Parts: sequence; C-alpha cells; structure tokens
Amino acid sequence: MENQPSSAENMLCAPGYPETDPRVERLVNELIGRVADKWTLLILELLEARGTLRFTEIGRAIEGISQKMLTQTLRQMERDGLLTRTVHAVVPPRVDYALTPLGNSLSAAFCGVWMWAERHLDAVEQARAAFDVGR
Repeated sequence: MENQPSSAENMLCAPGYPETDPRVERLVNELIGRVADKWTLLILELLEARGTLRFTEIGRAIEGISQKMLTQTLRQMERDGLLTRTVHAVVPPRVDYALTPLGNSLSAAFCGVWMWAERHLDAVEQARAAFDVGR
C-alpha cells in the first residue's frame, strides 16, 4: 500500500481538477497521444539507452518503422523539445539525434510503464487467455 498514491495525489492528476491550468491539460493530452505512439516510445528508449545516434542507426534499430514514419516522429519530437537534430556538413550528409534534458525526463517518467509491464506480464497474459477462452 505504501506505493499507492494518496487520494489527494490522485485528485491532483485528475483531468478537470479545479486548479488545473487548461494549457497543462492540453499538453498532457498531446503528450499522451504522442508518447502512446509506439514509435515515439521506442525512439525515447533507444536514445536513452544508446545516446546520440544517426538517422540510419535509429531506422535499423527500430524494427518495422518506415523512413517516412521515422522522419515524421523525429520531427515532432524535435518540435516538442524532446531531442536535438544536428546536421554535419559532410559528404555524404550526416544527421545525429540525441535526447535533450526534457526528453530524458520524459523517458524517465515513462520508465514506469516498462517496469509495470515487467512486473505484471504474467498476470496480463493470464487475463487475456482467460478472456479469449470465454469468447
């Protein structure tokens, strides 16, 4: 029970809480939508684990991502201040991506999702199997 947030903490995180700034609510909604996107989460995890990487290294490391989706995701993450894009004036062109302190802090915040998944993997798989049998 000691890891459970208090009811006051739950209320502070509740949308529409009387003192919630509408701009904060909007940002949370945007970030959830963005980070709920699997590509953003995977890029955050990759850059957190391996540091600065080239565009092609990110593309090779993330199975199934198209070049177009990788470009779109990286641009949006750059726009949100989650990563930096460094273009090197060399031939052939080289572009490096690295998390910013803001990106590192978001990565740390979502680390809890990974930890939860590790702790509850068996329970989720059992629940899914029980559900599927009942269908």
